[in-house]
Amino acid sequence: PRSDCIAAEQLCLLDSTCNSTYRILESCALAKARLLPLDHDSRVRCLNAELDLGNSSLLHCKCHRRMKRQEHCLRIFWTVHSSMTDGEMSLQGTRLLLFPHRISSGDLPHWFWVSFGFTGSQLAGDATNPCLKATHVCNLSKKCVRLRTDYASICTKGAGSEDVCDRRKCHRGLRNFFEKVPEDFTKRILFCPCQDELCGERRRKTIVPDCSFQYNTKPNCLWLLDSCLEDHICKSRLADFQQNCHPADMSPDGCSQHNHAACLQAYMGLIGTPMTPNYVSNSSVEVSLWCTCESSGNQKEKCDHILGMFESNKCL
Repeated sequence: PRSDCIAAEQLCLLDSTCNSTYRILESCALAKARLLPLDHDSRVRCLNAELDLGNSSLLHCKCHRRMKRQEHCLRIFWTVHSSMTDGEMSLQGTRLLLFPHRISSGDLPHWFWVSFGFTGSQLAGDATNPCLKATHVCNLSKKCVRLRTDYASICTKGAGSEDVCDRRKCHRGLRNFFEKVPEDFTKRILFCPCQDELCGERRRKTIVPDCSFQYNTKPNCLWLLDSCLEDHICKSRLADFQQNCHPADMSPDGCSQHNHAACLQAYMGLIGTPMTPNYVSNSSVEVSLWCTCESSGNQKEKCDHILGMFESNKCL
């Protein structure tokens, strides 16, 4: 049976056999989180514990992006799958369950296609600022304007100064906005189509990049990845992004999943995590991470791959 991981954990703890197996997996996950080396017998014990779950609902449980106690749910999921390596996470892990339900083109509102020029839109030649118009639309919703004001207030406090800017709180505020406000509003603001740099600057500054995105110096992309893999939310959303934004040359939309809308949704899911992406300039729609692959040593290829998921991704 499939269920959310919180409900599955509660059922497991009521069963003595499942309970003891789960406790073993908790110790395995803790050792991995603390980077403690496990000897051969301990690794076998962890793998066997995962296999012992058999048909338990824990093994097939899911977490959803807009659910309550989301972080707790993800902690349970990664506890159950603590034996999964980073490489397996990008392949097997994405098939297991992670985040959102798939969305089809029919699920997207008319304005979404209009804003990207897929219909006879007047927007492309409109002299007004589409990003400013998106903000005005947000102001019509109490929830949208409240949560947008909340994260803007947190992220602009000391923005540009790492000693004052509280990046963790800023990221939490951004996640709240993109999770709790309907996508009709959030996609308008983040993906507004711009014809000039004034509009492009407003779009680029949507996430208050001085606090949420940039550091005084660019860290190595491998450091960003390590920070992400230590965070249950970021690790899950990265797996979701890797699955839904995997490029394919032969696909009409450049996506192996043939669902560009799902890729954009997965991209939005990374905002407010250690791997927060953003527009690189006011004059293009190119996006990237704030990191570099200089001084990557023998891991340069891995580093380039991480950066390439954003900078040269045909699907995205």
